[in-house]
Amino acid sequence: MQKNMLEALRRIVQEVNSAGQLQAVLDVTVARVKDTVGTEVCSIYLREPTLGRYIFSATEGLNKDFVGKISMAANEGLVGQVGSREEPLNLEHAEAHPSFLFMPGIGEERFSSFLGVPIIHQRQVLGVLVVQQQERRRFDEEEEAFLVTISAQLSGVIAHAQATGAIFSLDAGVRGSASFRGVAGAPGVAIGHAVVVSPPADLYAVPRRRCKDIKEELDFFHECLDAVREDIRAMARKLSDKLAQEEQALFDVYLSMLEDNSVAIEIDELIREGEWAQGAVSRVMIKHIRTFEMMEDSYLKERATDIKDLGRRVLAYLQAANTGPVEYPQRTILVGEELTASMLGDVPTENLVGLVSVRGSGNSHIAILARSMGIPTIMGAVDLPFTEIEGSEIILDGYNGQVYFNPSPELFARFQAIYNEELQVSKGLEALKDLPCITTDNHRIPLYVNTGLQADIARSLDRGAEGVGLYRTEVPFLLRERFPSEREQCEIYREQLQAFHPMPVTMRTLDVGGDKALPYFPIEEDNPFLGWRGIRVTLDHPEIFLVQVRAMMKANTGLGNLRIMLPMISSVPELEEALELIYRAHDELVDELDTEPPLPMIGVMVEVPAAVYQAREFARRVDFLSVGSNDLTQYLLAVDRNNARVADIYQTFHPAVLQALQKVVEDGHAEGRRIGICGELAGDPAAAILLMAMGYDVLSMSATNLPRVKSVIRNISLTRAKELLQQVMLMESASLIKEHMEKVLLEAGIKRIATPIVELV
Repeated sequence: MQKNMLEALRRIVQEVNSAGQLQAVLDVTVARVKDTVGTEVCSIYLREPTLGRYIFSATEGLNKDFVGKISMAANEGLVGQVGSREEPLNLEHAEAHPSFLFMPGIGEERFSSFLGVPIIHQRQVLGVLVVQQQERRRFDEEEEAFLVTISAQLSGVIAHAQATGAIFSLDAGVRGSASFRGVAGAPGVAIGHAVVVSPPADLYAVPRRRCKDIKEELDFFHECLDAVREDIRAMARKLSDKLAQEEQALFDVYLSMLEDNSVAIEIDELIREGEWAQGAVSRVMIKHIRTFEMMEDSYLKERATDIKDLGRRVLAYLQAANTGPVEYPQRTILVGEELTASMLGDVPTENLVGLVSVRGSGNSHIAILARSMGIPTIMGAVDLPFTEIEGSEIILDGYNGQVYFNPSPELFARFQAIYNEELQVSKGLEALKDLPCITTDNHRIPLYVNTGLQADIARSLDRGAEGVGLYRTEVPFLLRERFPSEREQCEIYREQLQAFHPMPVTMRTLDVGGDKALPYFPIEEDNPFLGWRGIRVTLDHPEIFLVQVRAMMKANTGLGNLRIMLPMISSVPELEEALELIYRAHDELVDELDTEPPLPMIGVMVEVPAAVYQAREFARRVDFLSVGSNDLTQYLLAVDRNNARVADIYQTFHPAVLQALQKVVEDGHAEGRRIGICGELAGDPAAAILLMAMGYDVLSMSATNLPRVKSVIRNISLTRAKELLQQVMLMESASLIKEHMEKVLLEAGIKRIATPIVELV
């Protein structure tokens, strides 16, 4: 029985994935669940997000005439009980339950047994899945477990179909608003129109778009189809003497698929309805691929691969021939499954206002580039139906990681006000460039910047940076197809050191692994954040580490503003091994240059919990410590900060995080060392107040955030900051601390750096 249920589950999920539109997903679900469980009724009630009512949305066994026409309040009936309790309700005599609500017309009065399970996606109740039976009995544990499993499996599919159906239809046009969550990649608010970009020959990433001339598009499609046919014939001729007769028959199969009038006719029909050729090929081919993937016969199932290959060939011809210039609107928000630097480079700089990538993380190359350019960015928007939003108006909230599609007038007005406020604040902060970062009671705290690209230099200096607290040396490694040579590295590092001279430049040694993989040095692990990354990689490859450190120290010749920082240190032996290699590289340079270049200051990044508790031991061996708050928060809270599903529990104001930050600065100061912080937390004005009160000597942040942090610090006293720190250290939740600090900023008339999370209107 268990094996049968598992097989049934696989088939249902596969069929639902192929259904596409929301109503088709719901209809397939109720039909297949009813058959699998062997019950008389299966229904789905979807929760309407604005009012919270449960709408009778699909059924097998009840009166379908009432689908979409009746609903119940969130606290009404057994369905409301399941939704509010967020757990299954299994009854053998449903009408006897005090919450039972009789709904005339749908015909459920004959059914006594009731089992309802919530459909939950990312902590939000989407609806309730119900099975019913006339016979009075409790559904058994296996049946209940199956419904719980199927609802969990289907929740993401239903959420995606719900969002897709809510936002766009080629025939019906725009129908409503929707919001999607991702990971904040670069801060800011952007309002503009979506331009969807696709990788070559990817059937699943083709945006829906209307063609300009239907006849021209049809002729274009058939020209490309003829070209693919000729390619296949040419391959067959070329390999005729190398393949057995049965293997040569594969080419005949391919040609017969292309000659199959039904496929071509389906594509023609979509083009005649106004879809462009690429979109028509994508939709038809994906439909046939899914049909074959669902077949039981293994031979027929394998034909899905052949169809996919043919579809890609046709799409490649369509894309290659359609190479005219892309029209980018004045306020372009670039959207794609996985954005790259080359895609970004195609857009005129003056037109680009925002980026949204379905895949990727806050540490992706594109996110780093966006931060340096000051372009609001959202990464990891996994539920966004990106192929459906071409040309649509969207709002991007790069502070909270939200994308709003087709915003209502009220929502648009609220974000327009935030955007206008940002512009005013930015203009007002320009005057602070040459002023010191000093509190009202004369406490001075230097503000450094985090850099990685050459473009960061001008922006950083323009905003009054007093040094570089973190230079990400992995960025030049990411921009190449091989490890850069010692000479190449030396030139890159020299440019950074000279640009900021005589101000200090803190260069972190190569930090790859985790979510930062070099294309020519891939690291594939089941749990990369707890694996081979940071100093662990370079200690295992001293040839890489020594070359890099030598290049840094050579670049520092005659300047003397270099500081070297070691990432991901978790133990004293690890630190001592790294120090020995640095001293060895220095000795090699003394021999090579026949002079003794100065040994730079050396520091440790505190970014794993072990380093928090050994901060004093580390401080005895190095010249400074610098907290990497991004990773430290991630490891302390056991939350992947690049995972949109748990983004809401990545809380930088978490009491445990603040206590760890306080301990590091106290232990470092006990050894007479300067302590800095170079994570995103340092760039949050509210957090900067607390960090200053804790005693941090340096705050390092993105250049974009520097003027706002300076403005906050110049408007508060150190005494007041310490009072606030005492207050928040007694609080027990991150939300209370954040609310308290935001209130303080508002009362002081200081503009927030982060927008409030705006509910969809």
